[in-house]
Amino acid sequence: MEGLKEGLEIFVQNYGYLAIFLIAFTESILQPFPPDPFIMGATAFGLNPLASALVSTAGSVSGGVVAYFLGKFFGEPLAKKLLGEEKFIKAEAFYHRWGVYAVIIAGITPIPYKVFCWLSGILDLELLRFVIASVIGRFPRFLAVALFGDIIGSAL
Repeated sequence: MEGLKEGLEIFVQNYGYLAIFLIAFTESILQPFPPDPFIMGATAFGLNPLASALVSTAGSVSGGVVAYFLGKFFGEPLAKKLLGEEKFIKAEAFYHRWGVYAVIIAGITPIPYKVFCWLSGILDLELLRFVIASVIGRFPRFLAVALFGDIIGSAL
């Protein structure tokens, strides 16, 4: 266990903010691993919680913008292929019911944020509204995760 802790500390010292940016960025486009455990681990091993939340939010929203434009470019056929028809229809219905709030809800909850990034492009949500909703949803989530990691780090 001690070796694992030392290994994680070295990883955070060498790649901390860059790593959480890249994980948050790619998760917003397609990759399946949420950035939360990485953010929590980074702050548990000494990264600043506020800076970690800001970096994660910047990465996530930047990746979300990429997914937004991929959705605009590739459209509904690719989304249906990736999600499946049934999940796409459910996500689309949720999106139409909640509008911009769907992005906020997906950003702050375990609902896959990336799906709503793609849908925002497919369904032509105004880009500025998408970015604002993304920041409103992602930042509080990542700040809470980062603060929790900091608390855990204090107990180690």
